[in-house]
Amino acid sequence: MNHDNSKKTPDGASVDRSGSQDSLDELSLDDYFKEIENIHETRRNNHEEREALVVKEPDEGELEEEWLKEAGLSNLFGESTGDSQESMVVLSTLTRTQKAAVEKRVETVTQTLRKKNKHHQIPDVRDIFRLQSDPKEKVCDENEPSAVRTTENRSGTQDETKGNFSVGTNEQKTPPQDMPFSETDLNLEIPFAEQAANTKDSSVGKMCKGGGGDTLPLNFRLPKDKTGTTKIGDLAPQDMKKVCSLALIELTALYDVLGTEFKQQKAAKIKTKDSGLFGVPLSVLLEQDQKKVPGTKIPLIFQKLISQIEEATLETEGLLRIPGVATRVKTLCQELEAKFYEGTFNWENVKQHDAASLLKFFIRELPQPLLTVEYLKAFQDVQNLPTKKQQLQALNLLVILLPEANRDTLKVLLEFLQRVIDHRDKNKMTLNNVAMVMAPNLFTFHGFGSKTIEQSEFVMAAGTANVMRFMIQHQKLLWTIPKFLVNQVRKQNAESQKKEKKDKAMKKLLKKMAYDREKHEKQDKVPNDADVPQGVIRVQAPHLSKVSMAIQLTEELKASDIVARFLSQKSGNVQTLKKEEVFLYEIGGNIGERCLDDDTYMKDLYQLNPNAEWVIKPKQS
Repeated sequence: MNHDNSKKTPDGASVDRSGSQDSLDELSLDDYFKEIENIHETRRNNHEEREALVVKEPDEGELEEEWLKEAGLSNLFGESTGDSQESMVVLSTLTRTQKAAVEKRVETVTQTLRKKNKHHQIPDVRDIFRLQSDPKEKVCDENEPSAVRTTENRSGTQDETKGNFSVGTNEQKTPPQDMPFSETDLNLEIPFAEQAANTKDSSVGKMCKGGGGDTLPLNFRLPKDKTGTTKIGDLAPQDMKKVCSLALIELTALYDVLGTEFKQQKAAKIKTKDSGLFGVPLSVLLEQDQKKVPGTKIPLIFQKLISQIEEATLETEGLLRIPGVATRVKTLCQELEAKFYEGTFNWENVKQHDAASLLKFFIRELPQPLLTVEYLKAFQDVQNLPTKKQQLQALNLLVILLPEANRDTLKVLLEFLQRVIDHRDKNKMTLNNVAMVMAPNLFTFHGFGSKTIEQSEFVMAAGTANVMRFMIQHQKLLWTIPKFLVNQVRKQNAESQKKEKKDKAMKKLLKKMAYDREKHEKQDKVPNDADVPQGVIRVQAPHLSKVSMAIQLTEELKASDIVARFLSQKSGNVQTLKKEEVFLYEIGGNIGERCLDDDTYMKDLYQLNPNAEWVIKPKQS
């Protein structure tokens, strides 16, 4: 039983919760096992036998086939094999290590299909990648001279040709001596798997192992990107979908390079509640809540429990660690189920520790884990990656892969936990303590989560607490979309547009469209182009008093400067908007839509996407 395991710490030893140590020691694990005890006690008091979530054992090749679907490459197989243009576009943008990851899964599925004698067209894996034969359409070419590749691959941005960009694969075996990234910089320009391959080749045996006892560096940071940092939520849905597919391929490639197994898990379907608060799927909760508060992205009960805890002050000693009274928490749970949506629940009598227990109970009772069945084990396994930087890179990709509702809820939780830690001098809840208390609530999940713990409790405790700590400490980095992924999306969009133009041209030819009509169309475009001189962009702002303005690009002009210029144009006829309410967007060209951060240098971005339109508007929630 977990109670016995908590005695692995020395008898009579108390946990020093006033320290600000950053490494996990044996004594601090006490919090973890006490939390496990509290969880078991809550379940016993509720007298509820929860239906354990059964992880389905996949058939041979099934995981790989599912992986190819999620990676946007499903039409390489089956009856739709002939219509694989979309897959070809994706494949044309992949890096060396990403291609290797795809090849490995394609080969597995190929062998499985042959064994089953399925009458699908089964392409040879080498033929699939041989289709990317045009060097102009390649992201990288392994046969290309290294001197040619160095500049393009290091930068991961654009080449000398206006509007061209590359996904820096950095295929050199030894990183150049003048590499501008220090040990604590997180390089988002070169794909993570390529970085790992280079490090593996150049530093065999020099990588420090990650895991329980390492001290976490406090100064991981993102070097400034002149074309702007892209956060989750900044891209249009169609581009974000592409980012997710690429993130899956990149994560798999990273794990392949590091020799760590990456397998998504699949849960057998279980019956879930279709109404209520606790034990209800996030999607059902949000559907209920959006009827009350249109557009809400976080469950209302989750928001309310956090605000209830904060209203009582975050300086309370032992906050989150000290459990509420079990019988009282159970009663509150029942009352909330009956009265929350009616608005008749009395929050004044809810004690802070009870509210904290309810918050953790909400997370644990989700029918599927907040980190999802598919990726929970992958989150746990992050602790096994060789270096802290690689662990952070993997977590970054895993966060991107989470469904939107799970990701948004996790973000609100992590932000709240950081606010608790900010009051550690008073509440004695350091980063370590909070991570230890919260890890069991996120990582031990019904059937398969607790089974993992029983196999190796001590290792599991230290490992998942480290992952939890990493997520809290570096949450701002984790919600950043790596530049190399955005550039691959740009490349996909540009390739798709080329193909669409070719198709349109063919249709025009077949329909024998009149030559003079084409001539008029071309002539119509000339005045518009001539209207904006070279080095000037036209910015639209339909929500502001000045709806359009020609802006001269300079080396130092930032997105924030353009927004400020528009906001300085006062008018009584238009609703006044504050600076934090409106943003400059890059729309079209090689991107669907992207909200720009204030520090984006406009001339650099214009060179990356010269065909974009520029619009100032409020950010959609």
